[in-house]
Amino acid sequence: MSDDVPAQDFIPLSDPDVSTAELGAADRVLCAPRLSAGPIVEAFESAFAEYVGRRYAVAVASGGIGMLLALRAAGIGAGDEVITAPLAWHQTAHAIRHVGARPVFADIDYWTCSIAPDKAATRVGPGTRALIAGNVNGHPAAWAELQELAERRGLMLLEDSTEAIGSRYQGRAVGSFGALSVFDFSQPGVLCCGEGGIVVTDDPELDSRLRRLRNPRQGEPQSVGPASSTAAGVPPLAACLSDIAAAIGLAQLDRIDELLARRKTIEMLYERHIQSFEGIKPPYVSPAVTEVHWFLYLVHLGTRFTRSARDAIIDDLATENIEAAAMFRPLHAENAYRDLGYRKGELFVAEKIADRAIALPFHAHLSDEQVAFIVQTAKDASINVGAGSAIYL
Repeated sequence: MSDDVPAQDFIPLSDPDVSTAELGAADRVLCAPRLSAGPIVEAFESAFAEYVGRRYAVAVASGGIGMLLALRAAGIGAGDEVITAPLAWHQTAHAIRHVGARPVFADIDYWTCSIAPDKAATRVGPGTRALIAGNVNGHPAAWAELQELAERRGLMLLEDSTEAIGSRYQGRAVGSFGALSVFDFSQPGVLCCGEGGIVVTDDPELDSRLRRLRNPRQGEPQSVGPASSTAAGVPPLAACLSDIAAAIGLAQLDRIDELLARRKTIEMLYERHIQSFEGIKPPYVSPAVTEVHWFLYLVHLGTRFTRSARDAIIDDLATENIEAAAMFRPLHAENAYRDLGYRKGELFVAEKIADRAIALPFHAHLSDEQVAFIVQTAKDASINVGAGSAIYL
């Protein structure tokens, strides 16, 4: 930055959109005789199930816990294999490991960054019990092909919607495609109540299993029909959402259209300013997708950029008080999964995208001037690393 340009205030990667509605909701619970899971959680579950278009919703302490409980409710355990993507939400693979199953990574589609159905099909083996697909960065996965694959091969299909609330595929809301679908309410999601998650389903037996495994709230039965025998012998987790978090979540759900619209405005600002980059392509949206609400504003650098060049751009942004991040971390290269035996280059598309993806600040509190500054700084940084200005969204 030149000496005659004033220093910028810190621009965070995410900044929750909290109004007086959320503050009032939390205050009312704090003044009530119950803070732990209670009637507000029940109201949040009902409202969220209606919003997504599912029959049941079970609120939990985090999206990661939700995925773990979803796998347990589906009967996935030791000796089973579960297909997922190496650039999926990291808690997905962790949950597979935590239930004693083996994650099997299938490469992703270059454009959507979600698991590629044809590549997932090649990973199905005798021990495969389930397939987990994610709506990565808000873009819905190829659900028609994934549902056909799961039905044809007899697999339980689970949906990771932790990054995609509000997006729609063929007119249907994300979260309505898996036998069990998981949402997360931590940052940087649009619906943020600090920490928390929810699992939705249309199957009453799966709903009962989830509630028993989560640990029932006060007033819920300790044993529910046929699910009691399925869950018997598995100690429940203390995994309920609190009434405080549920009150914030319920207030944000009441404002969800407003929250999504405010972020859509920021997306449009980015699209206008990003045109200063030569050779820019707009973010890809599949023809089958009705609506996308991005989780973060994601930039894919061209192949002339190396991972170290990507990291240098992030460092340059940090120097100007702009928080950016390497969006993806290929799980098959992490120490926790090296024992699975994946070789470098085996999941080529995932590795290519992971080396060149940058998440820029994306939240409703950004101004037009700040977005312009972020884009210009990123452009200057790309030139500074000697790779020119060919950046691809």
